[in-house]
Amino acid sequence: MDTNRFKLPSLNAFKAFHAVARHGSVSGAADELSVTPQAVSQQVKLLEDTLKVTLFERRGRSIESTETAVLLARFVEAGFEEMAEGVRRVTRQRCRDRINLNVSPYFATRYLLPRLSGFRGFQPQSDLRMTTMVETPDFERDDIDVAVQWGYGDWGNLEANLLLKDPKVICCTPELAVRVKSRQDLAGQRLLHPVLKNSLWSDILEFLDVQVPDDASELAFHDAETMRCATLSGMGIGLISRVDAEHDTLAGDLVAPLGVDALRDLPPEKVPGFYLVLPRAHRRITWIESFCDRVTGQNWENATE
Repeated sequence: MDTNRFKLPSLNAFKAFHAVARHGSVSGAADELSVTPQAVSQQVKLLEDTLKVTLFERRGRSIESTETAVLLARFVEAGFEEMAEGVRRVTRQRCRDRINLNVSPYFATRYLLPRLSGFRGFQPQSDLRMTTMVETPDFERDDIDVAVQWGYGDWGNLEANLLLKDPKVICCTPELAVRVKSRQDLAGQRLLHPVLKNSLWSDILEFLDVQVPDDASELAFHDAETMRCATLSGMGIGLISRVDAEHDTLAGDLVAPLGVDALRDLPPEKVPGFYLVLPRAHRRITWIESFCDRVTGQNWENATE
């Protein structure tokens, strides 16, 4: 935006608006900003007069955000996040070239660790620090710059770029496979979920047109590798990443009772994958941008490349 042609309202007005929009009340905003409710109301009124819009509807002692306020709040929130990130970066001189990376444990061991020396070498002045958490980190609280997460590409306001699809194969031990002669037989078996709180099995069962009773036996794991170990031990029917399924079936440790291609035609939006995830503001940092370009430019299909 050309600020020479449009003068932005004061920062205090935006701060007051931002606080009121989040708290849904003037008094809550006043407590946060350590000012009087009258001061908050004055700043919001100043912003409304400057922009010539109505931001809040007063209804007795309560207020409601207008559609205009909801839209503006998104951009103000993003602006404050970018300012906070800038301040954090310039006041931590010794850590300015550090990249704090959180990676899905499975992706770290299967794909990233074999290539980690290459990533450290492409930008020698950068200090790469890696953690492995299954859950999406709180980037500010956890001090994370970039993450590689397993999922379906929807992380709200975060930027997400697909690195690698993670198609699954329905697998079990040879002993358990004798009970699974058709897809309908899945309804009577214990189903092992690769991660907590995901829809993968329900999507697959819907695709296969299998009705599972409400009291069906299920077991969810915190990560895919633990679920794979449970599958190998015969605890139930697992969803194994294709690269591991090929290895385990070739070794004779597991079989794919419905065939390795049973899920090949699963709708693309139902197939999970590994995504590079980060706040858009982090792209403003040169070495983080370079690292992201390097990661997204890789051919991750070959795990041993």
